[in-house]
Amino acid sequence: MDCPADTGAISDEQANDSFEIVPIDISLSEIATNKLRDIFNMEPGDMVLKIEVHRGGCSGYLYDMQIIERPEEEGHQFDEVGGIDLTITDYDSSLLAGIEIDYQDSLMGGGFKIENPNANKACSCGSSFA
Repeated sequence: MDCPADTGAISDEQANDSFEIVPIDISLSEIATNKLRDIFNMEPGDMVLKIEVHRGGCSGYLYDMQIIERPEEEGHQFDEVGGIDLTITDYDSSLLAGIEIDYQDSLMGGGFKIENPNANKACSCGSSFA
């Protein structure tokens, strides 16, 4: 069975919701840091790694990571971890606090992996959580 489609960032819906803002506490493994440095070296300008949560997936939420131009300060938190500039929206902060990002180099199922202490359950696909 396929995971349900990504229906967009939950932070896009924040106008009508109250939410708790939790300070950023994200860690990167050494291999994830090195992989991100390689990617950042190919991107010009003032770029950041944006980590956010979307609705969808087998368990209810999906992770999304993008390298984007630095957004406006309002509504975002910023941090630097291992030389990597990153941001999350205030809205996503309670779902992403304490995550650990790793990178697995594998022929099948490789890529960035997120370990989330806030997740009640996760899908075997590795990109969906509740």
